[in-house]
Formats: sequence, structure tokens, C-alpha cells
Amino acid sequence: MEFSSRARQRHARLAGDRREQYPHSLQFYLEPPTESISLVEFESFAIDRLKLLKVVENLGVSYVRSSDAYKTKLEAELRKLKFPYRALAEDDYEARRKDHISHFILRLAYCQSEDLRRWFLQQEMDLFRYRFNELTENLMQKFLEHVNLSFEAIGEDLKNQLANELIASTPGFTLPKVKEQMFYKVGLADAVDLFRARRVFIKDGFAFVPFKEIDVIVLNNYRTKLSKALALTARSLPSIQSDERLQPLLNHLSHSYVGPDYSIQKNTGKISLEQIDALSVKSFPLCMRQLHRALRESHHLRHGGRMQYGLFLKGIGLTLEQALEFWKKEFIRGKVDADKFDKGYAYSIRHNYGKEGKRTDYTPYSCMKIIMSNPPSQGDYHGCPFRHSDPELLKQKLQSYKIPPSGIAQIDDIGFSLNHPNQYFTESQKLLNGGREPKKEFNNSGNFQQKNNSQESINSSSTPASSNEKADTELEGLEAYFAED
Repeated sequence: MEFSSRARQRHARLAGDRREQYPHSLQFYLEPPTESISLVEFESFAIDRLKLLKVVENLGVSYVRSSDAYKTKLEAELRKLKFPYRALAEDDYEARRKDHISHFILRLAYCQSEDLRRWFLQQEMDLFRYRFNELTENLMQKFLEHVNLSFEAIGEDLKNQLANELIASTPGFTLPKVKEQMFYKVGLADAVDLFRARRVFIKDGFAFVPFKEIDVIVLNNYRTKLSKALALTARSLPSIQSDERLQPLLNHLSHSYVGPDYSIQKNTGKISLEQIDALSVKSFPLCMRQLHRALRESHHLRHGGRMQYGLFLKGIGLTLEQALEFWKKEFIRGKVDADKFDKGYAYSIRHNYGKEGKRTDYTPYSCMKIIMSNPPSQGDYHGCPFRHSDPELLKQKLQSYKIPPSGIAQIDDIGFSLNHPNQYFTESQKLLNGGREPKKEFNNSGNFQQKNNSQESINSSSTPASSNEKADTELEGLEAYFAED
């Protein structure tokens, strides 16, 4: 009994230390972690948070952020990846620890360029908004005190005195709502966004903010702190880059694609060669539409274009036989005769489909892969038009596709969450077919090409570590076969 009592005391003391370390399920991530962790845990935590932020990004496009569907799906992902999701839980030390450490790891990975910083900041903001709004009023108040944002609540006498002004200045408020809602007296500098949107009453340099709007101020405060922290972290990068253990991991994380790799073609055989021209206009992303058009006009693509476009076509469902026929027909219309095609190009296409060499099942390129590797040079048509094209030339191209000026401006401004060309194709087809998948089409031989590759069983949600290692290995073997122009 004495041993049991000591064990309970030690457990209680440990629990108290843990609660003191992470007193709240939410934080501004002001203090970096100081404990030692293994490289395995380092990468595991980072990959899980990256998956979470990608889900946040995709849900933000598919659903209204305050909707029940958005909240339900995001909570499910938080549960699945074991991040904090229950504000009242006292036994979620491991989840809070993972949340803390993983944030700082990705901060290191995503501070390396302006684009990476912008993306990380936006997703972390959306995640924080969801978690903050899930807190009860009591827990919100405790959190505000925890991060030194304890604003002064106005008394009932002052609220009654300003009732008419509060009703007039706060959209959707009536006298009963004003009486039941708590208002805070906040410095104007902290409430600039609310002031600009004419959503608060201003007097003597203070904004009178209803409790339901306090999240705007908290989020602005968090954005400012995180933005400064990312800039400071970027300045410290040289010392981190000298660590041979960390730098490859950080580079890998910042270039990772964690969505489906489209290696398992559910649409195999559903696309006929006769459909490709029409599909290129209706459902191809701009990068693939550009490659298709260049191929039709010049009857040739250099090796970067063949790799990018060939794997995309494989991903939308072209069988090996269809791919060989498609490329051969187009190339022999140019300067390549049938014999030269069979000797110089057919092998590489079969290699693409895992039928030659190491029999690796090559996967279509993600947007990140296209952007970060093998930028196009003069005479090339591969790459990402939104990153590798001159802005004016890009606008001209969009205008040639009959996109109105308002649409072009919207494309320039939109924060797009699609991050794979094949994802674009799939979503476009769903939209055009009312949510249904495209109908199955027989190829010219009347049969469907079935994959017998041993990697067929790989789940499309495999970890980015394995998929990126796989992609890097693929590149080494594949580029040699596409080297001939």
C-alpha cells in the first residue's frame, strides 16, 4: 500500500508539471520547445501537422468555415492525427506536446521563402480560428488572460448609456442582444479591421467590441506574432542549414505533397483518345492544357514536357496501349518516323507504366513537384504557368481562352487549394457530371488495361515521406530515358 501511495503521489506531481507546461489546449506558440526528441519523432510530428494543414486548406475551399460540415470534418482529422480537439480535456498532454513541437518544426520548414511563409501563415490562422471558436466563453476568457489579452469589460451602466450607439454601430444587434452580450473596451490599434468594416462603435480612441467579435482581434494579434516569428526564424536559417541531419528533412517537408498520388488509376480505360482534345479544354488545368496545345501544334515535346504530360495522362486513365498510340500518332506527324519512335520513345513510355527497367509504378507530378523541380527554359512548355510565366503573357493566354478580365483578376487573387493537376481534372469532371465519375470508355482493342504491378495495393494516403522518396527515386531512373529530344 505504501508503494501504491507513493506511485500515486508521483503520478499526481507529474500530472501537475504537465498541466503547468501546457495550461491551455490552445497557444500562440511564443516559446519554442526545449526538450530532445528523436529524428523519427521529429519527422512523424511534422508530417502529421502537414497533413492537418493540408486538410484545413482543402476544407476551407469545399465548405463554409463556420458550417457544421467543416467543423465535423476538421474535428475528425484532429482526432485521427491525435492533435488537441477537446478544450476541457486534462489528460491530453501528449496531444498538446505534439501540437507545440510540430508547429515549430513546420515553422522551420516553411520560413524559407515568401510563398511558403504565406501558405503556412494562412493555414495556421484557419486552424487557430476553428480551435478558438470551439472554446466556451469561460475558456476563451482564460485563454485571453493566458496570452495577456485581457481586455476590460464595460460595466452595465456604461453599456446602457451607450446602448443606442452600440445598436447602430454593431450589425445585427438589437437592444435585447446588447443587454445580454458582453462588450470589451479595446484600443483602436487592436480593432482596426473591425473599425474598417464598420462593425464596432468607436469613442475616445477605443473600440467597444462585442464578445462574439473578439476572435477577430485575437486572430490579428496571432497573425502579427506569427508573421514576425517566421521572419526571425528565416534569419536564423544559416545556423540550421549547417546541420546535415535537419536540413534534408526540412527541405523535404517544405516540398512535400501529402494528397493522393494518383498511382492507382480508378479511371483506367474510361478515357478514349478521341476525348482528349475536348477534355483538354473542359477539364485540364492550365499547365496541361498548355502542354497539350503545344504537342498538337508542334507534334513534339521536349523531355520535361513529356514527363509532366505523360504521367498526367496516365493518371487520368490512359492505358499503356492508349499512351503508346497517342504519342506515336502525334510524333510521326512531325519529324519523328515510326521506327525512330519505337526505338527512342516507346521504351520510356512503357517504363512510365512500370513495364520496363525496375518496373516502378511512376506517379503523376504534384503542383509542388512541378514548381520546385526542372524549371522550363526557352523552347519548353512544361512547368507551372502561374509561377514560370511572365504575368502579362499569362494574362494574354487566359484572355485567349475567353476568360473575362474579372475572371482573370479573380484567378490572380484566389488562394487556391488544389495542389495536384490530376486533382483539378477529377474535381472538374465531378462538377461537369453532377458529382458522378466519367463513364467508362473502351480503348481501341476493346479491352481495359489492368495494373498488375505489385505497388497497386499502396494506399493513396500513404505518408509523404515514403511517396517523396519514391518520387525522387523515380526521377533518377526516368529522366535518363526521356533525355533524348
